[in-house]
Amino acid sequence: MFRKRDAFKRPIPYVLLSAFVAIGVLLTSNPAVLGFSIWDVLPSAVQVVQLSTMSDEQEVAIGSQINDRLLENDIALYQNSQVVEYVDRIGQRLVRVSDRADLPFTFQVVEDDRVNAFATLGGFVYVHTGLLREAENEAELAGVIAHEIGHIVERHAIEKMKQAAIAQGLLNAAGIDADALVQIGYELAIRRPSSRSAEYEADDVGLALIESAGYAPIGMVNFYHKLTSQPSAPEFLSTHPNTNDRIVRLQRQIDLATATRGDGLDREAYRRQIQSLL
Repeated sequence: MFRKRDAFKRPIPYVLLSAFVAIGVLLTSNPAVLGFSIWDVLPSAVQVVQLSTMSDEQEVAIGSQINDRLLENDIALYQNSQVVEYVDRIGQRLVRVSDRADLPFTFQVVEDDRVNAFATLGGFVYVHTGLLREAENEAELAGVIAHEIGHIVERHAIEKMKQAAIAQGLLNAAGIDADALVQIGYELAIRRPSSRSAEYEADDVGLALIESAGYAPIGMVNFYHKLTSQPSAPEFLSTHPNTNDRIVRLQRQIDLATATRGDGLDREAYRRQIQSLL
């Protein structure tokens, strides 16, 4: 016979026993019967780790395929060898003092009048001819290129790919299909979504790079400041939010007493290098 006083003695052991039984059923039952398996929730975490630990070789391979799609569908490269080699020299000078100096960076000039520059994973950096014309000197151009290198150094593209892959449900225990991963990277390169933290990080890394490479740090600030004074913001700034805040942050990090010390402020020397664009 059930006694009322026993109701206060036995519920906790019964609850614990029931919980253990339920867990055992979940772990041992046929997924087709339950409609899902507890192991179905684990692959995302596994794949996120794999993306986060992508090797340099994998990153370059994926970046190369993204680059192929961009060249096939979206951009045309400027072919003047003097200008292309000039941009590459600036980029490689900056890469040598970066934390990813072993990555085989590729710097390309895009034939496009819009003032823009962008980067994707694997060391691929793109600079528009419109931006080359807009820059006043090499120090300003170096500041832009250093910012794009900063995105690659901090692996921002990989992080955005990881978030997109999770959102699209493309992560599974077997891995992410290579074509799907390249497509994600390609779409991100086209849309170029930017976060405040990523832009600040790229600015900080970029400023450190131009100073380490021997460029006058004022060039980076001057270029941003000059573009914000235009009637309409160029694409380079419209896809990079909080421009005024970024300028203020950079100015606070630069010693104004030495900001003009360094290479790259000779306007005429710069114009000679990009003569074919003038």
